[in-house]
Amino acid sequence: MTIADIGYGKQFEGWYDRVFQDDASTRATVDALTRFHPDPSWGTLEFGVGTGRIALPLSHHVGPVHGVDSSPEMLAALEKKADEGKVTAELGDIRTYQGQQQYGLVYCVCSTLALVLDPQEQRSVVARAAERLRPGGRLVIETHNRPGIVAQHEGRSRTTFFAPYPEPNTGIQMHATLLMDERIWQVSTVWFETDGTHRIGTETARLLTPDEVDDYARDAGLTPEGRYSDWRNTEYVPAAGLFVTTYSKPA
Repeated sequence: MTIADIGYGKQFEGWYDRVFQDDASTRATVDALTRFHPDPSWGTLEFGVGTGRIALPLSHHVGPVHGVDSSPEMLAALEKKADEGKVTAELGDIRTYQGQQQYGLVYCVCSTLALVLDPQEQRSVVARAAERLRPGGRLVIETHNRPGIVAQHEGRSRTTFFAPYPEPNTGIQMHATLLMDERIWQVSTVWFETDGTHRIGTETARLLTPDEVDDYARDAGLTPEGRYSDWRNTEYVPAAGLFVTTYSKPA
């Protein structure tokens, strides 16, 4: 079986967990997913499990988590951390995934959906997720919010952000470009390490709005429930840099 992989994991191999750390943001995500879970005994599935940044700590709250990812590099990093939680994973394409089990919670976070650049393939991701939900289950999606990202550019097609990290002499610099009527967002990330070295990775995303994802979900037979600007259930506002949406599968 051939798995279509965009090379994200290869670019960020060895330093993904330095950029996306086990911090307050990660803990907020895990806490919210725990609350959103309709019944942990029904099982949990992550689309785009990566290095297990969310799945591993979540498994301490809801029990075993199964993950799917198209990156061998990411899954290799996850395997090295297997003793940190109860997570199983498989190499797979979330656009075409045909698992056998149904789950109570399926989630796709950290803008994984946006890394699928074709809108019909984004629709397919949501449809595959819906298939893996048991009746009464819930789908949770987190991704970049197009109007909020456009607002951060302040009328420019290109902009640069810098975020220092708590550890001395570390931080990320992001060079971002809006393309194709502000629907495509290309970001090159420079990670500055404590020893003075740096790493560079580039990713391209198709920015979404909650309405678009709601349409995908309805077409997949799901019912939209909520939309938020963060994992603390803050009411959605267009200026937010990301959004979280939830959907239920009719019983």
